[in-house]
Amino acid sequence: MAKDRFKQAEFAAIIGVVGNIVLAIVKGVVGVISESKALMADAVHSASDVAGSLAVFIGLRVAKEPPDEDHPYGHGKAESIAAIIVAVLLFIVGIEIGKSSVESFFQEAEAPKPIAIFAVVLSIIVKELMFRYKFYIGKKINSDAVIVNAYEHRSDVFSSIAALVGIVGSIVGGYVQIDWLIYLDPVAGLFVSILVMKMAWRLGAESIHDTLDHVLHEEDTEILKQTVLEDEDVKRIDELHAREHGHYVIIDLKISVDPHMTVEEGHRVGKRVKNKLMSHENVRDVFVHINPYFTNSKNEEKKEESS
Repeated sequence: MAKDRFKQAEFAAIIGVVGNIVLAIVKGVVGVISESKALMADAVHSASDVAGSLAVFIGLRVAKEPPDEDHPYGHGKAESIAAIIVAVLLFIVGIEIGKSSVESFFQEAEAPKPIAIFAVVLSIIVKELMFRYKFYIGKKINSDAVIVNAYEHRSDVFSSIAALVGIVGSIVGGYVQIDWLIYLDPVAGLFVSILVMKMAWRLGAESIHDTLDHVLHEEDTEILKQTVLEDEDVKRIDELHAREHGHYVIIDLKISVDPHMTVEEGHRVGKRVKNKLMSHENVRDVFVHINPYFTNSKNEEKKEESS
């Protein structure tokens, strides 16, 4: 199951690399020929997506490595780190696009050639298809890196739409001799840069949040708690933390059992509970601590001693 997951993720990353290289070349060449600032900015955006998809691919390769002596919890966080790298690259590209667009306001503007429209329309169609495919795969295999990479493609869709509006407006302005409309092309480039930086900031913040030992919320652990309490020897769940490590979780669990049980019997209960939790697809490992269960006033006292 894990092997199939990584095959799907890696194939999605390769699709992203190849698709972005082709689009970056097409938009770059047509952008130079048509003299469109918006299209050239969009080409740079696509080129940055190549680096992003490569970062995701490398992150996925690292994440699938099994636990070792230095990384007993596995390498799952490599996916989140890859997602952060992609977000940083995206933010830097947004700054560069904005800088280039602002500089255009201080130069003599010329309306781009109509061929730019065809390149932008092609980009919108291809990028939307890539977004839908990667978003579907990312959700299916629960991969932050693939989902963030999918939104990179969606940001390209938005930027291409903005570029299309700017290019069409600029061409129309040149045709009807309305000078200020010509500047819609760099205006579109500036809008694209703001959009890209905003998306990069949001996606980066989410990935950093997941990297900092984020635990599943109460509602998300309900099914895990039900699984634990199915064992008749478990008197109470004292503590349950499910820490996210990329696409899987590591569970730290404290349960109370009959205080008159032998150590061996308590160990068997812990092992049963662990095996039941490990049957959940996204659970990689479980650490179980056994507490003695007491009633009335001793209950809280013993619970504090065990923590």
